[in-house]
Amino acid sequence: MRTSNHLIGALNFLTFLLSIPILGGGIWLSNRSNNTDCLQFLQWPLIIIGISIMVISLAGFAGACYRNTFLMRLYLVAMFIIIAVLIGFIVFAYVVTDKGSGRRVVNRVYLDYYLQDYSGWLEERVASDSYWGKISSCVRDSNTCRKLARNFNGVPESADMFYLRSLTSIQSGCCKPPTDCGYIYQNETIWNLGNGLMSANPDCTKWSNEQQQLCYACDSCKAGVLASVRKSWRKVSVINIVVMIILVIVYIIAYAAYRNNRRMDNDEPYGEARMTKSQPSHFHF
Repeated sequence: MRTSNHLIGALNFLTFLLSIPILGGGIWLSNRSNNTDCLQFLQWPLIIIGISIMVISLAGFAGACYRNTFLMRLYLVAMFIIIAVLIGFIVFAYVVTDKGSGRRVVNRVYLDYYLQDYSGWLEERVASDSYWGKISSCVRDSNTCRKLARNFNGVPESADMFYLRSLTSIQSGCCKPPTDCGYIYQNETIWNLGNGLMSANPDCTKWSNEQQQLCYACDSCKAGVLASVRKSWRKVSVINIVVMIILVIVYIIAYAAYRNNRRMDNDEPYGEARMTKSQPSHFHF
């Protein structure tokens, strides 16, 4: 009995530790939502799941230490629900970030981003006018585009040097016009029209050298945000999958240990049936 309780207590402590990466992933997404991705609702499910695992693990640990059957049952039921929710969240994250990626551009290291390459619930939410106003303001206030500026001994960065830079999706989509528009580089956030527009891309007419506007109203900016969110979610999902697999294994072991405790409480030797027949069976030929 004591060995089983110690095992259950150790497993609960392990699940408590496993909640830390999940909670950390939610906090990391929260920081990115405030400074980079600007989507401030995606992190909350992870934070809630992480805190829930912490609380339930402590309840299970207390139940194992004090042999409290109610707390152990609560732990097993609640942890089963949490694992199911975590699996659902992982599937949801992959479904809503399944489509979309940047397009390679000739003689450029950075990628260009197009909203039509994305679809689904997340794209509709980000692209909606009511929601995009908040996101674009967040991107603008983060000074992402202002941070693009580079000087070498007081000399601004040349076009050839800029074309060799690896820009983030938001920098590429929001801080410069799409490459197919044919704008001529002056500096990182100032581009002249040159001989006229070379594309029917609607974003070409939305570009402005006004530093408070740039391409924040462009579909390419929305696509850049989606690409950034997709990258962030995929990173966190990898951690969640690993944690989820370990949680399932730990849960199975904890459940087996709990069943063993119940068996010992009922004075039932391992492997012995609970009931025996009072009379032998009769065979009829």
